[in-house]
Amino acid sequence: MANRYTYTHDELISRLKSSGWKLVTGQKDKSISIKGTLEQLIRITHARHEDGQAPDFIEEVETLIELEMIEIEKLWRDLGLPV
Repeated sequence: MANRYTYTHDELISRLKSSGWKLVTGQKDKSISIKGTLEQLIRITHARHEDGQAPDFIEEVETLIELEMIEIEKLWRDLGLPV
């Protein structure tokens, strides 16, 4: 279960280069987990978005904080990626 605490947008920006994040995609029976920096995973979610796929969710492994779609889209903008 995800932690109810979340980072502010500025805190997320400061963590873009930090490792310890996981992108979980797909359905429970076909779930794929990709680990990396927050920036790497934000870029992967953007590529998935451009291909018409849902980004599903990103979580910080240590704290189990999950990023919602609106937070992911804000980070796309900060990285100069089209929404």
